Amino acid sequence: MIKVTLKDGSVLDVQKGSSILEVAKKISEGLARNATCGEVDGKVKDLRYELQEDCNLVIHTFQSEDIEGKKAYWHTTSHIMAQAVKRLFPSAKIAIGPAIDEGFYYDFDVEKPFTDEDKAKIEEEMKKIIKEDLKIERFSLPKEKAIELMKEEPYKIELIEELPEGEEISFYQQGDFTDLCAGPHLESTGKVKTVKILSSSGAYWRGSEKNKMLQRIYAISFPKASMLQEHLDFLEEARQRDHRKIGKEQELFMTHELVGSGLPMYLPNGATIRRILERYIADKEIALEYQHVYTPSLANVELYKTSGHWDHYKDDMFPVMKLENEEIVLRPMNCPHHMLIYKNKLHSYRDLPIKIGELAHDFRYESSGSVCGLERVREMCQNDAHIFVTPQQIKTVFGEVVKLILSVYEDFGFNDYTFRLSLRDKNDKEKYFDDDEMWETAESQLREILTELGINFYEAEGEAAFYGPKLDVQIKTAIGHDITISTCQLDFLLPQRFELEYIAEDGKAHRPVVIHRAILGTFDRFLSFLIEEYKGAFPAWLAPTQIKILPITDNQHEYAKTLKEQFVQKGMRVAVDDRNEKIGYKIREAQLEKVPYMLVIGEKEVETKQVAVRSREAGDLGTMSILDFEEKILTEIEKKTK
Repeated sequence: MIKVTLKDGSVLDVQKGSSILEVAKKISEGLARNATCGEVDGKVKDLRYELQEDCNLVIHTFQSEDIEGKKAYWHTTSHIMAQAVKRLFPSAKIAIGPAIDEGFYYDFDVEKPFTDEDKAKIEEEMKKIIKEDLKIERFSLPKEKAIELMKEEPYKIELIEELPEGEEISFYQQGDFTDLCAGPHLESTGKVKTVKILSSSGAYWRGSEKNKMLQRIYAISFPKASMLQEHLDFLEEARQRDHRKIGKEQELFMTHELVGSGLPMYLPNGATIRRILERYIADKEIALEYQHVYTPSLANVELYKTSGHWDHYKDDMFPVMKLENEEIVLRPMNCPHHMLIYKNKLHSYRDLPIKIGELAHDFRYESSGSVCGLERVREMCQNDAHIFVTPQQIKTVFGEVVKLILSVYEDFGFNDYTFRLSLRDKNDKEKYFDDDEMWETAESQLREILTELGINFYEAEGEAAFYGPKLDVQIKTAIGHDITISTCQLDFLLPQRFELEYIAEDGKAHRPVVIHRAILGTFDRFLSFLIEEYKGAFPAWLAPTQIKILPITDNQHEYAKTLKEQFVQKGMRVAVDDRNEKIGYKIREAQLEKVPYMLVIGEKEVETKQVAVRSREAGDLGTMSILDFEEKILTEIEKKTK
């Protein structure tokens, strides 16, 4: 007998050689029916896996909080998809088909892209394979026999040939289909209940533009039809909130192939919102005694070699430009520039903290396949700052940054967010600067600061910057994605590499510590988040047009023009729709444009010097005096009412 420790700490005595599925049955028949895979001492295994010694065991289902249960389910369905494609398109060559965070995909080498008709046939064939309830069996082969088995599949052979000699090469077979795979998988195709093909696209083999373009099919599957419908409803809501769709409809930004991928251009409406965001955060920072600077978007390669970014980040930078006797690059970040600004003159401990802020343009070498609207771009503008402190000031200043983050989130109405302490992976000596003492000091200090500030946080290994640990604020988007907006990093390394100093009370030179922080992150990504969060219906203080004046006939044009001038003098953003259209049409258009307030002007309003107010959210608010309406909207703007 061996002892199996379960997730809740309870211990089961089971026969040596028992499979994970047999252990699940011993716990309950319901668990056995719903189990998709197991985790033995932290390693994900098939339900078929036999336990040979004492171990810790977690049994996953599709409904488990951990995504591993879903991934086993989806990975099994990806094999069903590949089998369906091979049945319908025998000449197709199969590449890879992993589970991803929301479903799975499979890449195929086919003569021409899949049509909608093709995808419908593939989905029907998948459903047939599911009904056949084919048993899924695992087996292993030595390298030579594995290559012989996959001799008709060049992409599989390439993967096999890269495996080290002596490594187990496993396969899964279901009926007439066999695939190279490490697993895990369900016991049979019939365990999958519902499936839906979502989309298809081109994808380079192994993500490299140097390789052949394959055809990728995305799909998803669920144990219940109701879960599939819920997911499809979610996808439709996500489509409606997609910042690229709304950005085009509301004329916020555009892209053009002559400009290039990942290089969006802000149109007047989008530029207005971005300008408001820039002024908003700059004013907040000025009130907290930040000193704003401008630094160039180009720099000598030697700057990044000094900072260490060249060794750790050069693959994400644009190629070097040779200029006379210099090698110049577009900067990916601006912290090295700020280090030099600090170093420009001698500082006393009385000067610290020194807060250097910048709305800085940075550049990242993103592949064309990864860029996405404003969310992921090649040129971005960061709300960046670097605070130079004495070691004794770290806790106080770090706390001030957290308070600033919370203040900003309150203004925008953000509630669903968590704090993540991002640490290094101790085993990754390439990604992270190799100085154990520095890392242990920085991580323990940051952990202590967060605890003393009373901030609830969780830890994530491998998410730190190469030079130090950081506090990331993970926020839930309107469609449930977990993204990083604000970040605050503790850095002992760059002051050392740039030999930064300040004169302390003892009259001697000491090394400062740098706190890197970004409150809004990049304005581009932040705006994409806001577009989806508000579904394009920006609160009045952010809306590109706050008021739209709608005269009913030409007779009210002069009054509408006078009103606009009056509102503009008060700092409001106003437009007049003086087209020769019916008032109902004008209202509908303004509603589609998601303008917060519409003022309908007829003969009565001109005579009484009033306005008929319509709210985007509440509809008809009735007639108001001009002063009453001004007071209402100006109060809403000042308080940043959501």
